[in-house]
Amino acid sequence: MMQFTETPLPPLHQITTPISNPTMNKNRPWPAGFPTSKSLGSFGDANCMEQLLVHCVNAIESNDATLSQQILWVLNNIAPPDGDSNQRLACAFLRALIARAARTGTCKLLASMESAHFNLAIDTHKFSIIELASFVDLTPWHRFGYTAANAAILEAVEGYLVVHIVDLSLTHCMQIPTLIDAIANRFEVPPLIKLTVAGAIEDVPPLLDLSYEELGSKLVNFARSRNVIMEFRVIPSSYADGFSSFIEQLRVQHLVYAESGEALVINCHMMLHCIPEETLSGIHSTNSNTYSYESPSISSFRSMFLKSLRSLDPTLVVLVDEDADFTSNNLVSRLKSAFNYLWIPYDTVDTFLPRGSRQRQWYEADISWKIENVIAHEGLQRVERLEPKCQWIQRMRNANFRGISFAEDAISEVKTMLDEHAAGWGLKKEDDDIVLTWKGHNVVFASAWLPA
Repeated sequence: MMQFTETPLPPLHQITTPISNPTMNKNRPWPAGFPTSKSLGSFGDANCMEQLLVHCVNAIESNDATLSQQILWVLNNIAPPDGDSNQRLACAFLRALIARAARTGTCKLLASMESAHFNLAIDTHKFSIIELASFVDLTPWHRFGYTAANAAILEAVEGYLVVHIVDLSLTHCMQIPTLIDAIANRFEVPPLIKLTVAGAIEDVPPLLDLSYEELGSKLVNFARSRNVIMEFRVIPSSYADGFSSFIEQLRVQHLVYAESGEALVINCHMMLHCIPEETLSGIHSTNSNTYSYESPSISSFRSMFLKSLRSLDPTLVVLVDEDADFTSNNLVSRLKSAFNYLWIPYDTVDTFLPRGSRQRQWYEADISWKIENVIAHEGLQRVERLEPKCQWIQRMRNANFRGISFAEDAISEVKTMLDEHAAGWGLKKEDDDIVLTWKGHNVVFASAWLPA
């Protein structure tokens, strides 16, 4: 969770600047349609909290310190960091807005308050490999994609002697041990596994406390214990240029090994949304970009990346990501979209982690990091750029991929996995794709693709 600096001043949620302060109210009326301070109880509703946050955004962006203070006072009193799920969600957004004011220089009073009174830096935990493996098993958020992807991969690589897996995952290869296990159990003579991972230079939670070289050594040793031969390679990469250097090295590898008949599997797990989605005219490019396409239809690093994957003629591409839209350049729209999606992890945490536990602190710190990145950052620093499933489907089709359905065995495995978790989790099928739901709301989608 977020940590405050040691200071005699009260923490954020205990500020009690009265809303009736005459100096605060003499220039600006309270927003029309909102209850007065005498009826604060009515503010506990999530919809009202969202409206307050929207008003706060508008006040901060217009440098209206008086109105910002008024709304801040209300939010401080109704959204403590140790409250219910809606209160903790609103508290995280409030802190992100104050951080934005400090970074952008808008609303000078709030910016100075942040720097003088608070340390809103988020204390994200660096996991050991054992901690992270246990952490991702707590909820289907990642296990859903792991299970669906592994089932699709096993089916696709049947009959190949060499399987090259390119793992583009934010969870540091936590999917791979289960896949190795499944390969060892399925094939009498397991294929040689070549694992290539993107070692992104940016730090995006969850963070790992060991290098990729050390991680690779552990994975190779685990595979050996299951009688699977594995080679491991990490390529330093950056989201900012659409992994262009990573793609170039993959292309070189592919030219060398393509004739050997190896299967090439691209496993994309919640990492592609970090690639900038704007048109290239809106991105400050660098000379290190190695993409070179003449087609005018390719207008962003995200589109170019998918087109470059298609040029490698992969055996299978699996795309798993969160089903939400954080791409708007309008801050209010982005806040609303994030607020109406990120209530889900706050709501689910009560089903599997007790209050006060270290894992819960780590879990909610990672959500807070995501919220701050969505709200407080712009440009290439804003890496949480989720796109909804429908947009990814269109991008994949534009890159000349065709979707394939998950086998019934794969869907059955996912259902079995979900039975291990709280009753609120569900599964639905949408065309060729499958979607993880929480209380009926889309959370994560999984899709499988072949070259068209």
